Amino acid sequence: MLRPVVANQLEVKAKRSKEDVVFDTINFIVLTLVLLIVAYPLYWVIISSISNPGAVSSGEVLWRPIGFTLQGYAEVFKDSAVMRGFWNSIVYTVAGVLVNLAVTLPTAYALSRNTFSGRKAITIFYMITMFFGGGLIPTYLVIKNLHMINTMWALILPGSLSVYNMIVARTFFKMNISEELYEAAEIDGCTQGKFFFRVALPLSKAIIAILVLYYGVGHWNSYFSALVYISDKDMYPLQLVLRNILITNEAALSQTATSEAAREALREKQQLISVMKYSLIIISSIPVLVLYPFIQKHFVKGVMIGSVKG
Repeated sequence: MLRPVVANQLEVKAKRSKEDVVFDTINFIVLTLVLLIVAYPLYWVIISSISNPGAVSSGEVLWRPIGFTLQGYAEVFKDSAVMRGFWNSIVYTVAGVLVNLAVTLPTAYALSRNTFSGRKAITIFYMITMFFGGGLIPTYLVIKNLHMINTMWALILPGSLSVYNMIVARTFFKMNISEELYEAAEIDGCTQGKFFFRVALPLSKAIIAILVLYYGVGHWNSYFSALVYISDKDMYPLQLVLRNILITNEAALSQTATSEAAREALREKQQLISVMKYSLIIISSIPVLVLYPFIQKHFVKGVMIGSVKG
């Protein structure tokens, strides 16, 4: 006889109040608006890249593509330097991330161990470099004296360690790899090196994924270092190639047209260049968009490192 009474009481407690319903409704509306505000610019870039250049320039493209065409992509890929730059960026990104991980992870692990003497002084030394730098000219002279001009190492070695990423990794090791775990492994004859490779790294997939994303995006989007240190066009990364394409096309628009036909051709070229800009955005964003879903499950955990201690 008591079971129906208990069930009814639980049902009453489970009922949501009007305040809860109103609160959830407002949250849903606000978050939906935020989603639209964030997602619409990306959606607009996509539909603009496949729309008629004239429709894009006249502002007719708002919610759907008009006059479907891949002319913008065709013009971009006409230049053989695009595919060469794409391949160069892949090589620079993969090699750069491997160097970054090889430097960042051992450094972060060593500085996270309480048994490592001098770790505080070394950490402060690293942090000073976050606020003070030698500047562009001294850095260029160092790269030149090391004979790294026009080599991929000029784009990789100067940024082989990000102090911010190292601190994040150090915090992860400190919070998740306990001294008790190392002591238990040490009893079984495990050295620091073996412990790092056989225990610490397998337990650190989340932070490794986050470092791959951070470093990978940084290498992929970088073009200024190549602009300074690389003069051989065959070694240009994709971002620099795309930048040069836009600069070359925009420079052509500065030419004056004398006849009506020439002015019309110039106007069409200007419209095409505006579409090419959106095509270039999509092309340069594809690798990051492909990589992110594989790392998403680790992203929240990596971002929340250090927020809770216990």
